[in-house]
Formats: sequence, structure tokens, C-alpha cells
Amino acid sequence: MHITVVNSLLGAIDDIGRDARRGGYSRPVYSEAELTLREWFTAEATARGLDVSTDANGIIWAWWDLPNAADAGDASREGALVTGSHLDSVPGGGAFDGPLGVASALAAYDLLAAREAAGELHRTRALAIAVFPEEEGSRFGVACLGSRLLAGAIDPVRALALRDRDGNTFADVVTAQGLDPDRMGRDDATLARIGHFVELHVEQGRGLNSEAYTDHAGRGPAIAVGNSILGHGRWRLRFTGQGNHAGTTLMTDRADPMVAAAQTIVAVRAIAAAQNDARATVGRIEPIPGGTNVIASIVDMWLDVRHPDDAITAALVEKIHLDAQTIAAAEGCAVELVEESLSGTVHFDTTLTRSLVDSVRGRVPDAPLLPTGAGHDAGVLAAVVPTGMIYVRNPSGISHSPEEFVEDADADAGALALAEALADLL
Repeated sequence: MHITVVNSLLGAIDDIGRDARRGGYSRPVYSEAELTLREWFTAEATARGLDVSTDANGIIWAWWDLPNAADAGDASREGALVTGSHLDSVPGGGAFDGPLGVASALAAYDLLAAREAAGELHRTRALAIAVFPEEEGSRFGVACLGSRLLAGAIDPVRALALRDRDGNTFADVVTAQGLDPDRMGRDDATLARIGHFVELHVEQGRGLNSEAYTDHAGRGPAIAVGNSILGHGRWRLRFTGQGNHAGTTLMTDRADPMVAAAQTIVAVRAIAAAQNDARATVGRIEPIPGGTNVIASIVDMWLDVRHPDDAITAALVEKIHLDAQTIAAAEGCAVELVEESLSGTVHFDTTLTRSLVDSVRGRVPDAPLLPTGAGHDAGVLAAVVPTGMIYVRNPSGISHSPEEFVEDADADAGALALAEALADLL
């Protein structure tokens, strides 16, 4: 069976949030672009007869209730099967990171609804499609903020105090969207409704295109099932020095935090390269005050570190911090380290993973089990509900970039595999 629903859905949002300067898409949470996408999803789900609502943490839920749900009341949603993903993006991100999972969930629902109407599917529980806000953390600095709030993985007081680059607090932004900050945080009633969570996502690396899985033509399988997520976190290094005039301050008289930050960036690469399977990245740096002819007084630098062993992740960050202190002192500066988010290595529920493998291999026989270094809402929710993931091949192997890509046939294969997996679980 061939479907085109995924490609049609993604085509409908192709122009939303395009970034003329960076290329790709910039869709930070609760921006005009992301709000438009939330409206798009709501309209698509409503048109399918799904019951759509937004919870206290800003997560959108689209419910496909059981035929006798009116008689069972709220109890009919307990232990439901949930799928979905996110709609926000990194600055200049690709078209598939997040939206592919949402569009595939809608397409899978279409397939399942048709099977139920034909008497081929007899559900024993409800299905919901969830759209999580601020998965990327590109606006407020904490990845998977919506799912962290839901699961109680972040203190809502801390979350509400987070600020974006313009100084807006998360509390102010969600209030403007009609949410009540006092109601945000762990939601046990909602968690109790989630029997399993299955997230489909574009693969964000070259796993399916690696030599282990490619055929004689160099092509890997269209689908994989996730089994783990590398432990990872985000830290902010603040270098402080002496702001001064770029023209009148001799080189020997400077305490320039930009120089200290630059040397630390080079050290980060060397430290990570010396540790097998480690990844460390500085992707954002902000000098204050930021003038071309001004020696900065403060430089903030954001660090992303990942490794399968959480103890090694911690050791890497400690080594980077110690080197940064030595470098800063040599430049007459100081540095402090602040942890912004941290997630340990996640192994998905083994029973659910086996079920996904059995279902997916019915469609894609060579679908492998695949670990990933990318974080996901499924990884956060894994601490409180059984979760699993399905990945769709990315022939470019590139993500968080305009070059991220999914072929139409693979997108179809992903929706079909998701529908099959959901049908077996329903």
C-alpha cells in the first residue's frame, strides 16, 4: 500500500518559519511560526474528528477515543497508547526534525481509522497524538521542556524563571498564550493515561547509512527501532574580564574574556576527541556588550556534552571546567559553570521495543535496533512511562541543518510501520 499523506501534510507547512538568513527553518516555541504550526495541527486533528485540547504544560493532545467512550467517561482514556513529537525547531533547522513525527502520526491514524471502519481493527484502548512544546530548547535553553514539566523532571519554579534572548520569562510567554503558570508541573493524572508512548522521528545521524546496514548500492533500510539515547546535558560557561576600549587598551593590559572563551572552545574539541564515543560542542557564544570596537566584559558560552556512560559525561564536563579555569586565569579572567539541563543515558522499555521490532520488521525486514546521540521527548518520558522510538532514514546523515532530508518513499514507509506498530499495541 502506498500513501502520500505524510508528504502532503509536510508540504502544507513548507513555507512556515523559513529562515532567509540561516536557511532552513527557525520555529522557536510560541513564536509566530510555531503557533501557526500548532494551529495547523489542531485543524488537521479536528478535521479527523479527534478531540483536541491543550494541557496545563502547553502540550496539545488529540484523542481518538474508543467507540464506547461516552459510557466509560474519563476512564476510557486510562492506559492509552500515545504517539507524536514536536513542532519547534533549532535556529536554521531542517524540515523533518519534529514535524515528520507529527505528520506521520496523523497519517498512521488515517490508516488505522480506515481499518477500524472496515472491521479489521478492534481496539481495546484509546489512542492520542501529542505535540510537545520546546523540545529543542532553542528559546529557553532547556530541551524537552514540555515533557520535563509533565514528568516532573524540572522544577516548575525554575522553568518559569527561564528567559529567552530578549529577556522574556517563560512565565510571561506562557501567560500570553492563555496558560496558567501556577498549574504547570508534574501531571500525574495525564501520566496515568499514558500506557505506552511511541515517537517516530527522522534519524539524526548516519546509523542507517553506515556500512553495517547498507546494501551493495550503498543504501540502508528505511526504518530502524531505537533502543537507547546517549546521556547528555547543556552547561553555560560565563567568562568575566574587563570591558574596555579596543583602540586605547594595549594588548598587554587586557583581561579579555573572549580570548579565554576562544581557547576553551579549542580545548573542548581536544578533550572530547581524546575520549572514545564522546561528543562535545560549543554551538552558541554571546559577548557582552557585543560591540565591534569593545573588549567584552562578559562572554557566555554554551556547552553540549554527550557520552553513553554518564560518569564519563560528568568527568568530561569537570575536565572542561578545570581547563577553562586555567585558561581564564592566564588571561586575567574568571569563569563559572552552570548546569542548564542534564539527562542520563536512556534505555527504552525492552518489552515495548521487542513489540516495535516485531511490528516494524513485518514491513521492513532488515530494520535494525539503533542507539542515538540525539535527545527526544521519549527519552524524558522513559523515566515515568514505557516508551519506544522508530527512526526514518535520513540519506544525508545531517540534521539540525537545512540539509536534513527524508525521501518520500521512506516517509511513507515510516507512517506504514508506525501504523502497524500502533495497531499491534491497540
